[in-house]
Amino acid sequence: MKILLTGKNGQLGWELQRTLATRGTVVAPERQIMDLSDPDSVRHAVRDIKPNLIVNAAAYTAVDKAETEPELAMMVNGTVPGILAEEARNLGAAIVHYSTDYVFDGTKSTPYTEDDIPFPLSVYGKTKLAGERAIQTAGVPYFILRTSWVYGARGKNFLQTILRLARERDELRIVDDQIGAPTWCRMIAEATGQILAQCQTPHAHGVMDVSGVYHLTAGGKTSWHGFTQAILEHAPQFVGGASRPRLTPITTAEYPLPAPRPMNSVLSNDKLRHCFGLAQPDWESALKLCLDGQP
Repeated sequence: MKILLTGKNGQLGWELQRTLATRGTVVAPERQIMDLSDPDSVRHAVRDIKPNLIVNAAAYTAVDKAETEPELAMMVNGTVPGILAEEARNLGAAIVHYSTDYVFDGTKSTPYTEDDIPFPLSVYGKTKLAGERAIQTAGVPYFILRTSWVYGARGKNFLQTILRLARERDELRIVDDQIGAPTWCRMIAEATGQILAQCQTPHAHGVMDVSGVYHLTAGGKTSWHGFTQAILEHAPQFVGGASRPRLTPITTAEYPLPAPRPMNSVLSNDKLRHCFGLAQPDWESALKLCLDGQP
Protein backbone atom coordinates (compact mmCIF):
# COMPACT_ATOMS: atom_id res chain seq x y z
CA MET A 1 0.00 0.00 0.00
CA LYS A 2 1.16 3.51 -0.79
CA ILE A 3 0.24 6.13 1.83
CA LEU A 4 0.36 9.87 1.16
CA LEU A 5 1.04 11.74 4.41
CA THR A 6 0.65 15.50 4.69
CA GLY A 7 2.05 17.59 7.52
CA LYS A 8 5.08 15.39 8.14
CA ASN A 9 6.93 18.14 10.02
CA GLY A 10 4.13 18.72 12.54
CA GLN A 11 4.04 16.99 15.90
CA LEU A 12 1.41 14.47 14.78
CA GLY A 13 2.85 14.04 11.30
CA TRP A 14 6.26 13.18 12.72
CA GLU A 15 4.74 10.41 14.85
CA LEU A 16 2.62 9.15 11.96
CA GLN A 17 5.66 8.66 9.75
CA ARG A 18 6.83 5.94 12.13
CA THR A 19 3.42 4.41 12.82
CA LEU A 20 2.29 4.25 9.20
CA ALA A 21 5.56 2.69 8.05
CA THR A 22 4.20 -0.63 9.31
CA ARG A 23 1.14 -0.27 7.10
CA GLY A 24 2.85 0.45 3.77
CA THR A 25 5.14 2.79 1.87
CA VAL A 26 4.80 6.33 3.23
CA VAL A 27 5.26 9.24 0.84
CA ALA A 28 5.47 12.58 2.67
CA PRO A 29 6.15 15.34 0.11
CA GLU A 30 7.96 18.58 0.89
CA ARG A 31 6.16 21.90 0.52
CA GLN A 32 7.73 22.59 -2.88
CA ILE A 33 6.04 19.42 -4.14
CA MET A 34 2.70 19.88 -2.35
CA ASP A 35 1.88 23.43 -1.27
CA LEU A 36 -1.28 23.40 0.83
CA SER A 37 -1.98 27.04 0.00
CA ASP A 38 -2.17 26.13 -3.70
CA PRO A 39 -5.04 23.81 -4.76
CA ASP A 40 -3.40 22.99 -8.11
CA SER A 41 -0.20 21.95 -6.34
CA VAL A 42 -2.22 19.62 -4.12
CA ARG A 43 -4.07 18.03 -7.03
CA HIS A 44 -0.91 17.51 -9.08
CA ALA A 45 0.93 15.93 -6.14
CA VAL A 46 -1.84 13.45 -5.40
CA ARG A 47 -2.16 12.47 -9.04
CA ASP A 48 1.59 11.95 -9.35
CA ILE A 49 1.86 9.88 -6.16
CA LYS A 50 -1.32 7.82 -6.75
CA PRO A 51 -1.77 6.71 -3.13
CA ASN A 52 -4.09 4.01 -1.85
CA LEU A 53 -4.59 6.01 1.33
CA ILE A 54 -4.26 9.71 2.17
CA VAL A 55 -3.54 10.65 5.79
CA ASN A 56 -4.01 14.38 6.24
CA ALA A 57 -2.16 15.53 9.35
CA ALA A 58 -1.56 19.02 7.99
CA ALA A 59 -3.54 21.94 9.37
CA TYR A 60 -3.47 25.65 10.01
CA THR A 61 -3.34 25.50 13.81
CA ALA A 62 -2.53 29.09 14.83
CA VAL A 63 -5.92 29.56 16.50
CA ASP A 64 -5.59 33.27 17.31
CA LYS A 65 -3.78 34.20 14.09
CA ALA A 66 -6.60 32.61 12.11
CA GLU A 67 -8.85 35.44 13.25
CA THR A 68 -6.80 37.79 11.03
CA GLU A 69 -5.92 35.22 8.32
CA PRO A 70 -9.30 33.59 7.67
CA GLU A 71 -8.68 33.01 3.95
CA LEU A 72 -5.43 31.09 4.49
CA ALA A 73 -6.92 29.14 7.40
CA MET A 74 -9.93 28.21 5.26
CA MET A 75 -7.73 27.14 2.37
CA VAL A 76 -5.61 24.77 4.47
CA ASN A 77 -8.30 23.55 6.89
CA GLY A 78 -11.43 23.73 4.77
CA THR A 79 -10.68 23.64 1.05
CA VAL A 80 -7.65 21.34 0.84
CA PRO A 81 -9.26 18.46 2.78
CA GLY A 82 -12.08 18.52 0.24
CA ILE A 83 -9.60 18.44 -2.64
CA LEU A 84 -7.73 15.54 -1.05
CA ALA A 85 -11.01 13.67 -0.60
CA GLU A 86 -12.04 14.27 -4.22
CA GLU A 87 -8.69 13.05 -5.50
CA ALA A 88 -8.87 10.02 -3.23
CA ARG A 89 -12.32 9.20 -4.60
CA ASN A 90 -11.02 9.43 -8.18
CA LEU A 91 -8.17 7.05 -7.31
CA GLY A 92 -10.38 4.60 -5.41
CA ALA A 93 -8.45 5.47 -2.26
CA ALA A 94 -9.51 6.36 1.30
CA ILE A 95 -8.67 9.31 3.54
CA VAL A 96 -7.88 9.80 7.22
CA HIS A 97 -8.29 13.36 8.49
CA TYR A 98 -7.81 14.95 11.91
CA SER A 99 -10.21 17.49 13.38
CA THR A 100 -10.74 19.21 16.70
CA ASP A 101 -12.86 19.91 19.75
CA TYR A 102 -13.06 23.51 18.48
CA VAL A 103 -15.95 22.49 16.20
CA PHE A 104 -18.11 22.67 19.36
CA ASP A 105 -19.03 25.76 21.37
CA GLY A 106 -18.14 24.17 24.72
CA THR A 107 -21.43 24.98 26.45
CA LYS A 108 -22.44 21.35 27.03
CA SER A 109 -21.94 20.09 30.59
CA THR A 110 -21.11 16.51 29.58
CA PRO A 111 -18.64 15.05 27.05
CA TYR A 112 -19.43 15.75 23.41
CA THR A 113 -20.39 12.79 21.23
CA GLU A 114 -20.15 12.43 17.47
CA ASP A 115 -23.93 12.98 17.27
CA ASP A 116 -23.79 16.43 18.88
CA ILE A 117 -24.33 19.31 16.48
CA PRO A 118 -21.14 21.36 15.91
CA PHE A 119 -21.24 25.07 16.58
CA PRO A 120 -17.73 26.54 16.35
CA LEU A 121 -16.94 29.87 18.00
CA SER A 122 -13.69 30.78 16.24
CA VAL A 123 -12.43 31.11 12.68
CA TYR A 124 -10.19 28.12 13.33
CA GLY A 125 -13.13 26.01 14.47
CA LYS A 126 -15.24 27.09 11.50
CA THR A 127 -12.51 26.19 9.02
CA LYS A 128 -11.97 22.77 10.61
CA LEU A 129 -15.70 22.07 10.43
CA ALA A 130 -15.68 23.10 6.78
CA GLY A 131 -12.95 20.53 6.15
CA GLU A 132 -14.98 17.82 7.84
CA ARG A 133 -18.03 18.57 5.73
CA ALA A 134 -16.04 18.72 2.51
CA ILE A 135 -14.74 15.21 3.15
CA GLN A 136 -18.15 13.89 4.18
CA THR A 137 -19.76 15.08 0.94
CA ALA A 138 -16.98 13.89 -1.39
CA GLY A 139 -18.25 10.32 -1.64
CA VAL A 140 -14.99 8.78 -0.40
CA PRO A 141 -14.34 6.24 2.39
CA TYR A 142 -13.02 8.27 5.31
CA PHE A 143 -12.09 8.50 8.95
CA ILE A 144 -12.40 11.92 10.57
CA LEU A 145 -10.69 11.72 13.96
CA ARG A 146 -11.49 14.60 16.31
CA THR A 147 -9.01 15.16 19.09
CA SER A 148 -8.18 17.86 21.66
CA TRP A 149 -5.38 19.67 23.47
CA VAL A 150 -2.70 17.90 21.43
CA TYR A 151 0.87 17.98 22.73
CA GLY A 152 4.12 16.14 22.17
CA ALA A 153 7.86 16.07 22.71
CA ARG A 154 8.44 18.05 19.52
CA GLY A 155 7.16 21.24 17.96
CA LYS A 156 5.07 24.09 19.33
CA ASN A 157 2.51 22.96 21.87
CA PHE A 158 1.32 23.65 25.41
CA LEU A 159 3.70 21.16 27.01
CA GLN A 160 6.78 22.64 25.38
CA THR A 161 5.61 26.18 26.17
CA ILE A 162 5.15 25.36 29.86
CA LEU A 163 8.56 23.66 30.09
CA ARG A 164 10.16 26.77 28.59
CA LEU A 165 8.25 29.27 30.74
CA ALA A 166 8.96 27.25 33.87
CA ARG A 167 12.65 27.85 33.31
CA GLU A 168 12.17 31.56 32.69
CA ARG A 169 9.58 32.71 35.24
CA ASP A 170 8.92 32.62 38.96
CA GLU A 171 5.15 32.49 38.48
CA LEU A 172 2.82 30.92 35.93
CA ARG A 173 -0.75 32.23 35.71
CA ILE A 174 -2.80 29.52 33.98
CA VAL A 175 -6.48 29.33 33.03
CA ASP A 176 -8.43 27.01 35.33
CA ASP A 177 -12.00 27.19 33.98
CA GLN A 178 -11.55 25.52 30.57
CA ILE A 179 -11.82 21.73 30.73
CA GLY A 180 -10.47 19.15 28.31
CA ALA A 181 -8.35 16.05 27.83
CA PRO A 182 -4.68 16.68 26.99
CA THR A 183 -3.81 14.16 24.28
CA TRP A 184 -0.32 12.96 23.37
CA CYS A 185 0.24 12.99 19.61
CA ARG A 186 1.99 9.60 19.73
CA MET A 187 -1.17 8.10 21.20
CA ILE A 188 -3.18 9.52 18.29
CA ALA A 189 -0.72 8.10 15.76
CA GLU A 190 -0.72 4.66 17.38
CA ALA A 191 -4.52 4.59 17.55
CA THR A 192 -4.66 5.54 13.87
CA GLY A 193 -2.46 2.56 13.04
CA GLN A 194 -4.65 0.26 15.10
CA ILE A 195 -7.78 1.50 13.36
CA LEU A 196 -6.28 0.92 9.93
CA ALA A 197 -5.06 -2.52 10.95
CA GLN A 198 -8.61 -3.53 11.82
CA CYS A 199 -9.97 -2.66 8.39
CA GLN A 200 -10.52 -5.74 6.24
CA THR A 201 -8.09 -4.44 3.63
CA PRO A 202 -5.80 -1.43 3.56
CA HIS A 203 -7.63 -0.02 0.58
CA ALA A 204 -10.86 1.93 0.26
CA HIS A 205 -13.19 -1.06 0.46
CA GLY A 206 -11.83 -1.96 3.89
CA VAL A 207 -12.64 1.49 5.23
CA MET A 208 -16.10 1.80 3.69
CA ASP A 209 -17.98 -0.20 6.30
CA VAL A 210 -16.66 1.86 9.22
CA SER A 211 -16.35 5.29 7.60
CA GLY A 212 -17.33 8.16 9.82
CA VAL A 213 -16.41 10.67 12.49
CA TYR A 214 -14.74 9.37 15.66
CA HIS A 215 -13.55 11.13 18.79
CA LEU A 216 -10.01 10.20 19.77
CA THR A 217 -8.63 11.74 22.96
CA ALA A 218 -6.95 10.64 26.15
CA GLY A 219 -9.22 9.52 28.97
CA GLY A 220 -10.24 11.72 31.87
CA LYS A 221 -10.29 15.50 32.00
CA THR A 222 -8.54 18.45 33.59
CA SER A 223 -8.07 22.19 33.19
CA TRP A 224 -5.10 23.98 31.66
CA HIS A 225 -4.06 24.73 35.24
CA GLY A 226 -4.35 21.05 36.18
CA PHE A 227 -2.39 20.08 33.07
CA THR A 228 0.35 22.55 34.01
CA GLN A 229 0.47 21.26 37.58
CA ALA A 230 0.95 17.70 36.30
CA ILE A 231 3.70 18.84 33.92
CA LEU A 232 5.61 20.49 36.76
CA GLU A 233 5.15 17.44 38.99
CA HIS A 234 6.37 14.90 36.44
CA ALA A 235 8.90 16.76 34.27
CA PRO A 236 12.39 15.32 34.91
CA GLN A 237 13.96 18.75 35.46
CA PHE A 238 11.66 19.44 38.43
CA VAL A 239 11.76 16.02 40.08
CA GLY A 240 14.02 15.67 43.11
CA GLY A 241 13.55 19.05 44.69
CA ALA A 242 14.37 21.41 41.83
CA SER A 243 12.58 24.71 42.29
CA ARG A 244 9.35 25.16 40.38
CA PRO A 245 7.58 28.39 39.52
CA ARG A 246 4.54 29.39 41.59
CA LEU A 247 1.36 28.27 39.87
CA THR A 248 -1.65 30.59 40.06
CA PRO A 249 -5.11 29.70 38.69
CA ILE A 250 -6.92 32.40 36.70
CA THR A 251 -10.15 32.65 34.72
CA THR A 252 -10.58 32.84 30.98
CA ALA A 253 -11.70 36.45 31.43
CA GLU A 254 -8.36 37.25 33.03
CA TYR A 255 -6.46 36.00 29.98
CA PRO A 256 -8.30 37.39 26.93
CA LEU A 257 -7.27 36.09 23.52
CA PRO A 258 -8.41 37.01 20.00
CA ALA A 259 -10.15 33.66 19.40
CA PRO A 260 -12.79 32.37 21.83
CA ARG A 261 -12.19 28.90 23.29
CA PRO A 262 -14.71 26.20 24.20
CA MET A 263 -15.10 26.06 27.98
CA ASN A 264 -15.81 22.32 27.78
CA SER A 265 -13.61 20.45 25.30
CA VAL A 266 -14.16 16.95 26.67
CA LEU A 267 -15.00 14.45 23.91
CA SER A 268 -16.56 11.04 24.46
CA ASN A 269 -14.51 8.11 23.13
CA ASP A 270 -17.39 5.62 23.46
CA LYS A 271 -17.93 5.22 19.71
CA LEU A 272 -14.23 4.48 19.12
CA ARG A 273 -14.26 1.94 21.95
CA HIS A 274 -17.44 0.29 20.68
CA CYS A 275 -16.38 0.08 17.02
CA PHE A 276 -12.70 -0.76 17.40
CA GLY A 277 -12.25 -1.87 21.01
CA LEU A 278 -9.74 0.91 21.57
CA ALA A 279 -9.59 2.28 25.11
CA GLN A 280 -7.25 5.26 25.44
CA PRO A 281 -5.07 5.79 28.54
CA ASP A 282 -5.96 8.58 30.93
CA TRP A 283 -4.28 11.88 30.14
CA GLU A 284 -1.91 11.92 33.11
CA SER A 285 -0.55 8.43 32.43
CA ALA A 286 0.14 9.41 28.82
CA LEU A 287 1.79 12.63 29.95
CA LYS A 288 4.18 10.71 32.20
CA LEU A 289 5.18 8.48 29.29
CA CYS A 290 5.79 11.49 27.09
CA LEU A 291 7.85 13.26 29.76
CA ASP A 292 9.98 10.15 30.28
CA GLY A 293 11.48 10.91 26.89
CA GLN A 294 12.16 14.58 27.60
CA PRO A 295 15.77 15.72 28.03
